[in-house]
Amino acid sequence: MLKKIAIFASGSGSNAENIVLHFNQNPSIKVNLILTNNSIAGVLDRAKRLNVPTAVFSAKELKETNTIPSLLKEYDIDFVVLAGFLLKVPDSLIKAYPNRIVNIHPALLPKYGGKGMYGSRVHEAVVAAGEKESGITIHYINEHYDEGNIIFQGKCEVSPSDTPDDVANKVHELEYKYYPSVIENLLNQI
Repeated sequence: MLKKIAIFASGSGSNAENIVLHFNQNPSIKVNLILTNNSIAGVLDRAKRLNVPTAVFSAKELKETNTIPSLLKEYDIDFVVLAGFLLKVPDSLIKAYPNRIVNIHPALLPKYGGKGMYGSRVHEAVVAAGEKESGITIHYINEHYDEGNIIFQGKCEVSPSDTPDDVANKVHELEYKYYPSVIENLLNQI
């Protein structure tokens, strides 16, 4: 049976594109929809180029209406992937997809997580703290930012001479390498 993924993204969509390309070769898993809260997000251009349907919505629609659950049902979505999505997922959606919504965070949680900790802010904090390692955390989401059960962590070394951009590049490599395969493994278990 074909398992269908929806990806939520707010930015350029490099992780979303990597995931779509990974599953293009898989006959049993497909990215069926990409959603964003940002009408000028680069992920929309990537989705168009990859022939993946898209939907744009407001924060209010996400929190206060049935628009998103209806869309997910319309596209027969089995699993939700957050890939650089910056809004908090409402409890109603978490309840509709229990243990079927995952996120990737650009640090080793529980360090450097929580509201407002995303992208370059995380890497700047890692460097400022003099950390010797950083990495990625793939986790289920719950009602709190970056506190859901951890599924996987991948680590990279942070050297004293690394800039936040250096750390970002190392973390992106981990994201591209591991996120699609972890998602695939989870989907093979359901």
